[in-house]
Amino acid sequence: MSLAAYRHLFVRGTDPAAPPLLLLHGTGGSEEDLIPVAHRLSPGSAMLAPRGDVLENGAPRFFRRFAEGVFDLDDVRRRTHALADFVATAAESRGFDRTRLLALGYSNGANIAGTLLLLRPETLGGALLFRAMVVLDEPPPAGSLGGRRVLLANGDRDPIVPPDHPGRLAGLLRAGGAEVTQHLAPAAHGLMPGDFAAAAGWLAAARGNGGR
Repeated sequence: MSLAAYRHLFVRGTDPAAPPLLLLHGTGGSEEDLIPVAHRLSPGSAMLAPRGDVLENGAPRFFRRFAEGVFDLDDVRRRTHALADFVATAAESRGFDRTRLLALGYSNGANIAGTLLLLRPETLGGALLFRAMVVLDEPPPAGSLGGRRVLLANGDRDPIVPPDHPGRLAGLLRAGGAEVTQHLAPAAHGLMPGDFAAAAGWLAAARGNGGR
């Protein structure tokens, strides 16, 4: 797949010890949205930030939905595989190690990071998912996520993510062998200072573990 498949930004890393990051924005966002967050949480990381290639009333997303929380699952699968192929091309072209690559996703971006873990686990070394929900209710092959660490950061009064979804998503990822940490913030769908503190601590541990 060509790098032109997604409009994107690439920020070259300045610290070899910092894991490379795949930045995946929420609905209506852009490839620039999470760059400041990534700089704050993991200084020196290389960053690959694609823009979602689906438009919903002009708002970029990473896959289609029919309504809030009702997803076009065929489109989810197709676009998950397309994003995985793009990341593989970018890793080869830009020279970063996919085994250390951590997804940092928010909302729709967190959701496609979750489907990457389920459908194409070789794409990522782990993930930090802000406000993710269950999109594909399909466990990955046993052992396919061995060695991967995942942080699920959700809000306890999120009107978009059903309250049972964080636990269900954690169960799916654990079924594949992932080490999942759950953080529940006193928050809705927006991010709060406690989310960033939890993410910083989780990333510091990931960095100490070689990015995974």
